[in-house]
Amino acid sequence: MAATSTAVVNGLGSSAFLSGGKRSQTLLSAPVGARAGGGAVAAPRRLVVVAAAAPKKSWLPGVKAGGNLVDPEWLDGSLPGDYGFDPLGLGKDPAFLKWYREAELIHGRWAMAAVVGIFVGQAWSGIPWFEAGADPGAIAPFSFGSLLGTQLILMGWVESKRWVDFFNPESQSVEWATPWSRTAENFANATGDQGYPGGKFFDPLKLAGTIQDGVYIPDKENLERLKLAEIKHARLAMLAMLIFYFEAGQGKTPLGALGL
Repeated sequence: MAATSTAVVNGLGSSAFLSGGKRSQTLLSAPVGARAGGGAVAAPRRLVVVAAAAPKKSWLPGVKAGGNLVDPEWLDGSLPGDYGFDPLGLGKDPAFLKWYREAELIHGRWAMAAVVGIFVGQAWSGIPWFEAGADPGAIAPFSFGSLLGTQLILMGWVESKRWVDFFNPESQSVEWATPWSRTAENFANATGDQGYPGGKFFDPLKLAGTIQDGVYIPDKENLERLKLAEIKHARLAMLAMLIFYFEAGQGKTPLGALGL
C-alpha cells in the first residue's frame, strides 16, 4: 500500500502529469482497482434514463373506462387537438383518418372566414347574411339558384384538384396553370405537412417560419402550437355556423340574437 501511495504521489508531481501526458491521463482514467494494482475490474455502471410517454388527452378526462368510446385505440394523440373523440369509428382506417383530418381543417377554415364575414357584413350593411346575395342593393345580386350553381361549379373544380393533390402531393402545383404568379414556387408545400403549406404565400406574416436567403424555413415548435390553436378555433367556428343555420331557419341573425 505504501509503495502504491508513493507511486501515485510521484506521478502527480512529475512533469508528465503537469503537461497532460498520456501516462497521467491513463492513470486518472483507469478504474480504482486498476490504479491500486488490483486484479479483475468490474465494468462501470451506466445510468439509463427512460422518459415516460405523455398520457393521452381525453374528451372525458373524468371517465377511466368506456373502451373505444372514450379512448379509441386508433387515436394515439399524435394529431393536433386529438382528445380521443371518435364515437363512430371514422378514423379506424389510417388513410381515412388522414382524409377526415384534412376535411376538418378545410371546413373549419371556411367556417372561421364565414363567421367573421357574417358579423362584419351585417354590421356594415344591416342586411341578414342569408339574404345578402339576393338583396337589390348588393353589388352583384343573384338568386339563390344562381349562387348555388356557381358555387357547385367553382368549388367542385377546386375540391377535385385538392382530391388529386391529396393522393399525389404537389401534383397540382404546376407552372403552366398560372404562369404570371409562379404557381409552383408560391403554392408548394414548404412545411412537409399535409394541409399546412406555409411558405411566403400562405404564411406572409412568417408566424410559423422565417425567410432565409429567399427560402422559407419552417419553425416546427411554432408550427405545432399554431396547429393546435387553429383546430380549436376551427371547431368553435363550425359549431357557431351550425347555430347560425338554426337561427336563420327562424329568420334570426347572430347580431339580432345578441340584441344588436
